[in-house]
Amino acid sequence: MKLYYAPGACSLAPHIVAREAGLPVTLEKVDLAKRTTETGANFAAINPKGYVPAIALNDGSVLTEAAAILQYLADQQPGAGLAPANGTPERYRLIEWLTFISSEIHKGFGPLWHPATPDSVKASTKDRLATRFAYLDEILARQPYLTGETFTVADAYLFTVVNWTNFHAIDIASFKHLSAFMTRVAARPKVQEALEVEGLKKQAA
Repeated sequence: MKLYYAPGACSLAPHIVAREAGLPVTLEKVDLAKRTTETGANFAAINPKGYVPAIALNDGSVLTEAAAILQYLADQQPGAGLAPANGTPERYRLIEWLTFISSEIHKGFGPLWHPATPDSVKASTKDRLATRFAYLDEILARQPYLTGETFTVADAYLFTVVNWTNFHAIDIASFKHLSAFMTRVAARPKVQEALEVEGLKKQAA
């Protein structure tokens, strides 16, 4: 399998999961502005959507969208415990978290990435994110990870997108349980490996 990624993008989540699961995944960096990969391939031909993550599977097909890729990777190595078994209530809770992270946190950062976004919109965007962070803080006050005691793909995804606060000067120190979660996940050896490879250890510190 080959994971197409851009440093610090949401592709960091499947990168972390692949390492946590011990899966043999090769990495190919993508220049999203030029739509080319580090080997000179046309990324638009690989993923016409134009964004990462995308993963080329062993059968030659390409899978996209973080939530789908995360579950696919977890299911390749069930013994790693990164996702509950398909069809169980616990799996649907995991999907619930992945959906929340995708729609409310991941996409919630959207306006902050565009230089032309008015300051008033950026301020309201940060306010909305703060309400989501407060909700997460309440959950993480009761348990170390989103689904309970076990690290899952949802935690890798949440860590990846909340880490974007470091790129937008958003202080999450007041959300002490969420902050502790970020520190806890960042300390995982496989997360450290992924951050090192993507040149992100300073940002995630």
